[in-house]
Amino acid sequence: MIDLRSDTVTQPTAEMWDAMRAASLGDDTLEGDATVHALETLGASLAGKEEALFVVSGTMGNLIASLCHAVRGGEVVLDAHAHMAKSEAGGLARIAHLYPVSVPSTRGEMDLNVLADSLRPGFSRYGQPTAMVCVETTHNHSGGYVPSLAYLADVRGLAAHAGIAVHMDGARAFNAAVSLGTHLARVAAYCDSVTFCLSKGLSAPMGSILAGSREFIAQARTFRRMVGGGLRQAGIMAAAGKVALDTMVERLAEDHRRARRLWQGLADLDPTLVDPQPSGSNIVRLRVSEQRTTDASAWARALEQHGVQTRASGTGMLRLVTHRHIEDAHIELAIAAVARIREA
Repeated sequence: MIDLRSDTVTQPTAEMWDAMRAASLGDDTLEGDATVHALETLGASLAGKEEALFVVSGTMGNLIASLCHAVRGGEVVLDAHAHMAKSEAGGLARIAHLYPVSVPSTRGEMDLNVLADSLRPGFSRYGQPTAMVCVETTHNHSGGYVPSLAYLADVRGLAAHAGIAVHMDGARAFNAAVSLGTHLARVAAYCDSVTFCLSKGLSAPMGSILAGSREFIAQARTFRRMVGGGLRQAGIMAAAGKVALDTMVERLAEDHRRARRLWQGLADLDPTLVDPQPSGSNIVRLRVSEQRTTDASAWARALEQHGVQTRASGTGMLRLVTHRHIEDAHIELAIAAVARIREA
C-alpha cells in the first residue's frame, strides 16, 4: 500500500531505535533528563532562540505559546485557514481565552492591509488588545505553500510597531527552510516563538520543540505542566528527536522533488485536478470537485482499491503527502491510479 495520507506515518529509522535503547534517562520534571536537555539545546540553536522546550505535539506547543503570550487573554490575529484556528480543537479560545480575529490569506500569506487594520495595541471600545499574531509555515490548509521571507518580515514589522508578539506555527518549518534554500534560524528570525514538529517528515515517533527567549521558556515549562505535558523518562523519545534533527532535515528535499513530480503528473492528466502552481513542499492537493463525482471520500476509497491511501479534505479535495517511505515508483503508480479512476 502506498501511504500518502500524511508524513506523520513515518517510522523511526534504525539509528533512532539504537539511540532510544541507549538513551541516558532521568525524570524530566525533577532533576531533569540529560537526553531531553541535549535535544532542547540543539532545537534552540537550530531555531536561533535562547532556549527550547520538548513537548508532546505541535498542538501542545502552540497552546503553551498562546498561554505565554496571552496571560491576560485578549485577541489573536491569524489567517482564516490557520491550523491553530481550524484543527486544534479550539484551544485558543477554550483554554488560552483568546478571541480569534481571522484575516483572509492567499497561499498561506495574510492580506497585510487587513492584518494592519486588525491589530489592536490597547483596549478600546471595540475590544481587548491583540495578545499575539500567528503565522504558519509551511501552511497546511492552503496545500503546503511556503510563505516568503519578505512576507514574514512584513508581518514582524507590523506586529513590532504595535508592540505585539509573533508566534510561528512551524510544524513543517524545516520543509519551509529547505524549500527556501535557507536554515530554520533564518525562517524563525521573524517571530518571538516557534513550534516545530519532529514526528512528521523528520520521522521521529513523537514530539515537538517550542523555542523562544529564556524568560518565555521558563513560563512555558509551567504551562506545559498545567496542560498535562510534564514528562518523566522522556529521553527515550528525545533521543529519536535528536537523531531526527541531526540526520533527517536535508533529505526533505527528496520529498519536495517527488511532490513536484506528483503535481506535474496530475496536472498533465487534467490541470483542474491540482492547484495552479506546486506548493514547493511535500503536500499536493487533488481536487475532485470538477470530476464526475464530487465526493472526495469516494475517491479515497477508489484509490485505496488501487493501492493508494489518501485523506479526504472536505467533500471535493484529497491531500497527498510525500515522505521518506515514498519512492519515485510510488509516485508514478499513484498518478496511474488517478488516471484509471478518471477513465472509469
